Amino acid sequence: MTKSTRPLTFNRYQHKALVHATYPQAGKGSVPGLSYTVLGLNGEAGEVAEKVKKLIRDADGQMTAEFRAETLKEIGDCLWYISAACRELGYSMEEAAEASLTKLDDRAARGVLGGSGDNR
Repeated sequence: MTKSTRPLTFNRYQHKALVHATYPQAGKGSVPGLSYTVLGLNGEAGEVAEKVKKLIRDADGQMTAEFRAETLKEIGDCLWYISAACRELGYSMEEAAEASLTKLDDRAARGVLGGSGDNR
């Protein structure tokens, strides 16, 4: 695969990545499609967490180039599932990124970046 000279945007990633979506009711905005993507995301995030746990347990927290590369692959898998979940909900990845930044900016302006609760 050749690397494109065009910058990769979230939406371009989403479009290209979801060409490979082969799960039940993919792209239909259905509960089964959303369930599949969210469960997949949870599994992949768990794989990232397992790698970090084993880094602490087995490597005294010393990140090697191999660890970083393997963890990046798992993070990429998370990204794929996020893009698919966004599509199932009817959003682009760029809309999700914008919503996240808006929320962070609002929390920062109100001084509530720390703490707990979804709607702080």
